[in-house]
Amino acid sequence: MGMFVWGLLAGWLSSVIVTACAGWFVYRRFERLWQRARHAERLAELGTLTGGLAHELKNPLSTVQLNLQLLGEDLLPDDPAYSRLVSRLNTVQRETSRLRDILDDFLRYAGRMELMKKPVEINRLLEELVDFFSPQAQLQRVQLRLRQSDGELVVPVDERLFKQAILNLMINALQAMPPEGGEIILSARRQDATAVVEVIDTGRGMDAQTIARIFDAYYSTKRGGTGLGLAIARRIIHEHGGQIAVTSEPGKGSDFAVTLPIQ
Repeated sequence: MGMFVWGLLAGWLSSVIVTACAGWFVYRRFERLWQRARHAERLAELGTLTGGLAHELKNPLSTVQLNLQLLGEDLLPDDPAYSRLVSRLNTVQRETSRLRDILDDFLRYAGRMELMKKPVEINRLLEELVDFFSPQAQLQRVQLRLRQSDGELVVPVDERLFKQAILNLMINALQAMPPEGGEIILSARRQDATAVVEVIDTGRGMDAQTIARIFDAYYSTKRGGTGLGLAIARRIIHEHGGQIAVTSEPGKGSDFAVTLPIQ
């Protein structure tokens, strides 16, 4: 009888311990999910605040730009200090324009994206980008090539935003070129239920440390770069439910591959 009671007691204690452990794990999981939700809420609130601040900064910047232009028109060429004043005004105007560009890039990165998806033929979209970008590439002795997919490749995308993402990748490829020029290849193909668009360059390439940070906001290896071009491209692609990956090696160029669901 005693053994039976001890067996019941041991079973009850085991059940209590198992239940307590399960309850602890459930509680910890709930706590982690709650903290994650609070973190996402704070990030959303921070994004709203910083986006509003950027909008507010653009208004006085526009006023400053306008007044600088008017001030330049009031300067008289026969003034002994004319050349010096014009030079300083031009410097301030350039820096003001740069600040406005930084704010525009930030708003594109941090602002809410509302996609207007429709079926788009990717080969046609890449053809238009090649036509648009060719003059800029030729100035740097870079040849653009297009490898179209076999047959039509129709994908539901926001055409304006998706073009911006691919254009950012092309600009990045052009900036990676050595002074003697090189080649940029735009490629499109179907892979199972996805469309793959690649931007391949024969530029300087990247090491593993650079690849690990290349999509971070405000990270740039180029002098004067805002560091938002690739971050914006990645965000646009993720908003479409797609993925972006890069393979690269120093001295051997880079390959940015964008994968999008066809349905």
